[in-house]
Amino acid sequence: MHDSLGIPACFSSSEKQTNEPAATLTRPGQSVSMSVYRTKLGGHCRLITITWCKNLLLHGLSLSVQSTNGNNEHYYQCKIELKPWYFWRKQGSKQFVVEGKTTVDVVWDLKAAKFNGETEPQSGYYVAIVFEGQVVLLVGDLRKDAYQKTRCRPALIEPILVSRKEHVFGKKKFTTRIKFHEKDLKFHEISVESNNNSSRSNDSSICGFDLELEIKIDGQLAIQVKHLQWKFRGNESIQVSKSIVVEVYWDVHDWLFGSGPRHGLFIFKPVSSSSSSSLSSSSSTPSSTSMPLLTIQEVSCGPLEDDNAGGSSSFCLFLYTWKVE
Repeated sequence: MHDSLGIPACFSSSEKQTNEPAATLTRPGQSVSMSVYRTKLGGHCRLITITWCKNLLLHGLSLSVQSTNGNNEHYYQCKIELKPWYFWRKQGSKQFVVEGKTTVDVVWDLKAAKFNGETEPQSGYYVAIVFEGQVVLLVGDLRKDAYQKTRCRPALIEPILVSRKEHVFGKKKFTTRIKFHEKDLKFHEISVESNNNSSRSNDSSICGFDLELEIKIDGQLAIQVKHLQWKFRGNESIQVSKSIVVEVYWDVHDWLFGSGPRHGLFIFKPVSSSSSSSLSSSSSTPSSTSMPLLTIQEVSCGPLEDDNAGGSSSFCLFLYTWKVE
């Protein structure tokens, strides 16, 4: 199950990186949010990752473009530190070269960005990736400003958000906000909480504690797993709305039996409404099925149009929940 764990060092400089298996930054007080998009750049279908980091002092922004040399773990990267000093201009541009020949421009404006306590801005900003006169990827709500600044047109192929990967820290409760589909108007709040029920001490408990897991969507209890020490891995489908069914996978083995920095992994995968009936019949109770063999590096670059033709969404949320004692 375990995804190779490498929280990116947003506050160091490097042009080319590999996806190192070691967790280089797993400190309380730092959060990381990664969005992976699939688009075409330089004649090739690539994954472009936008990473926002936050620690106690400042924010960091990192953009990486996947190589096409057959090794999915190699990326070309551009990093920006969002310094808190008053005189620092919170807008600018950078260039970096992919595979020695493809020049990519990154243009950003964060003067009016509102973070509202989150890792990435919620409004008032844009970040644009430009190649050969086309904006191949644009994030943020100031889209008109981005096109005026870059003097470039939108790419003919619209990028697809294929995954988000978030690292959050807490003692027992972990929260995030997500849109299960890009065209959704509403953000959904996901809450993951673990509890120790000492009053239910019995033979199945660990050191007198009977552990429970609760997953809530928009404040409503969606999944409750009792006797977590025996059901630390599983999956279940939940109905978020009339049109959205989400398959949830969890693995909290390290919460219970790990040492040092310990994390649980939760995967939220929207599925098509046509397959929801089969899922509901097989997932009415938590399953011991192992995690899907899927990481953000393994998302295939098939025809981009397939994701817009209805059916199952290609999007996945990978939520890493780090326990802080």
